Amino acid sequence: MLRRITLYCLLLCAWLLAVSTASALSPESAKAIAVGENDDRIKALSAALVTPDDNLSSLVDALLGDNAKIAGDQVLIVSDGKAINAATGTEVPLPAAVEDVVNNNRMRSELEAAKAAFGLFSESLRVRNNAITELRESADESKLPLIDRALTKETDASLKAKLEQLRAAMLIASSDKQKRLDAIVALTASAQPSVKSMLQERMNAGGETDPEVRAALSAAIKTVEARLAWGERLGVVFTGLSLGSILFLVALGLAITYGLMGVINMAHGELLMIGAYATYLVQNVFRKIMPGAFDYYIIAAIPLSFLAAALVGAFLERTVIRWLYGRPLETLLATWGISLMLIQLVRTFFGAQNVPVENPSWLSGGVQVLPNLTLPYNRIAIIFFAFFVLAAVSLLISKTRLGLFVRGVTQNRSMAACMGVNTAKIDTYAFALGAGIAGLAGCALSQVGNVGPDLGQGYIVDSFMVVVLGGVGQLAGTVYAGLGLGVLNKFLEGWTGAVLAKIIVLVFIVVFIQRRPQGIFALKGRSAEA
Repeated sequence: MLRRITLYCLLLCAWLLAVSTASALSPESAKAIAVGENDDRIKALSAALVTPDDNLSSLVDALLGDNAKIAGDQVLIVSDGKAINAATGTEVPLPAAVEDVVNNNRMRSELEAAKAAFGLFSESLRVRNNAITELRESADESKLPLIDRALTKETDASLKAKLEQLRAAMLIASSDKQKRLDAIVALTASAQPSVKSMLQERMNAGGETDPEVRAALSAAIKTVEARLAWGERLGVVFTGLSLGSILFLVALGLAITYGLMGVINMAHGELLMIGAYATYLVQNVFRKIMPGAFDYYIIAAIPLSFLAAALVGAFLERTVIRWLYGRPLETLLATWGISLMLIQLVRTFFGAQNVPVENPSWLSGGVQVLPNLTLPYNRIAIIFFAFFVLAAVSLLISKTRLGLFVRGVTQNRSMAACMGVNTAKIDTYAFALGAGIAGLAGCALSQVGNVGPDLGQGYIVDSFMVVVLGGVGQLAGTVYAGLGLGVLNKFLEGWTGAVLAKIIVLVFIVVFIQRRPQGIFALKGRSAEA
């Protein structure tokens, strides 16, 4: 029994030694990879990749780095005056006469694909995923043994599915008709945009002539398109919600100054611009004084953008607007003039060009929900921020003493004054609040778009439409109108283009207001129209 066990152990060791020797890069294979016609070199490289080892990896790196040399039958890796035999990995004397290995673009492309292939066997999930992505660009049938070996070793389910799709992508150009049909079936289950492009390229470029395979390709393209359409639709909805949240955040301040106070403030967009420039200044201060805490500058920028816009709003209300209450035309003209002055003031101090506002690292990138749908972190943050501001304003108006005074002055100024409310001070506070909310909108907008002197001009008309459509003085109506117009606008843009979509939305609002002048939500009370 002991002899039999010993014999089995010796046989196992011999088999392992044979496998190890077979998998090692031989001198012949190394020379075939480095010298000869491109087709022969690529064939030798593909054969060696079936059982890759460290010597092959070093050789590929040397070929890409132009450090591979030929000395007779040896392939040498020369670096810092030292020579290493590519097949054995041992240091050898550097011969006096060596020849350079020349690689054209095609060979370099194959070498780069081979380098990516080594990542298929990495312990890192991220490296393996990146290797699959890189190999997808150079998929061909010669790498099938490598993919099959990677499939047997892969343990992650998602990466295994990607490898199976990559295998199908390599087989789609096979000379075997049945293999091509099987590959099409496997690719039909994919939701990758690259798979759709690959199928269309195979269909349109004349690469497929068999009628049965072309019919399978056509059916597969339709199936993949239908699956991708869901990602596109969800992307439009998310973009619309993102735009809508920005719209109702911009309109929220206007809902107070116009909806509650009745002031047509044409400078509201410029208050938004002031908030954005305040964010820009805070960013620069953090970059110069506290570069290590740069990722947190936005936390300081939020209250400062509110304060900057609120102070400008309070100043405008005290010096100009308070003398024009009850005179809408004069208020409109005065605030329009103020908006032009603010734009010119910003141009004088910051220049006419846009200024760069950088996202913190934790607001960069996005979360991939579907293969063709990535939700950016900055837009997700803006949606949550907009609803947070809405909740704070709602609590302020409905639950605080200041909110009670604002509602009292709005509903009956004379009675509020008789009850001891300082109506002039409340007007200033309310206007400053609306201006500060515009500043918060500017802070949010700085994270998704350019910051320039004309930033507010693109939102003033839309914000007025949101307030009127939602119902004057109704915060809930502002939210519904902002989100609804954002989603509607994005859906229409996909069909008609941006300009025509704006026109259709404007026509819709005009028709809606003709039918329901009080907006989506009417003011409650005896004076409200039915």
